[in-house]
Amino acid sequence: MSKRLSSKYKINRRLGENLWGRPKSPVNARPYGPGQHGPSRRKKTTDFGIQLNAKQKLKGYYGSIGERQFRNTFKEASRLSGDTSENLIGLLEKRLDAVIYRMKFVPTVFSARQFVSHGHILVNGKKTNIPSYQVKEGDVIEVRERSRAINMVVEASQSGERDVPDYLDVDHKSMKGKFLRAPKFEDVPYPVQMEPHLVVEFYSR
Repeated sequence: MSKRLSSKYKINRRLGENLWGRPKSPVNARPYGPGQHGPSRRKKTTDFGIQLNAKQKLKGYYGSIGERQFRNTFKEASRLSGDTSENLIGLLEKRLDAVIYRMKFVPTVFSARQFVSHGHILVNGKKTNIPSYQVKEGDVIEVRERSRAINMVVEASQSGERDVPDYLDVDHKSMKGKFLRAPKFEDVPYPVQMEPHLVVEFYSR
């Protein structure tokens, strides 16, 4: 288990929000940062602090993305035509680990990365083990047949904790889904308020 995986709920406490909307999150009972000074710690109110918090929240939501990779994703989004904040969300949601999480093949964004890395996912019939792989419109994503009976997969697909967004078409009986289109920011079912425009401002300083 990675250090990041074992301390995932610390992200919630540090930011003071239940990023993934999970009932087990400790922030539900303690909505403040960790440590003895957590309850009294003053939050930053500067423009930089607000922008930094927005960036940390969006990056933290996707679980296993490092700062360099997240910054590179922003750079790619800024090179594309159109609104940079919308492009950023689109690129993040087209990551293979994010897609299988949205499809409810796995319970968390952390398990999504591990599941892809271990070779349990096929894209258009071919094994793909790169979590950051960019899924394209019309791609068919499925759980390998020998992996469909894994308890984690079965429980995730049957869970009522999340709904599958309408930019994906999923059949949980066959453990197969299609990526219909890149979502707009308003289409993404974030449990907390995300502010990608502030992320753009942060990196554009």
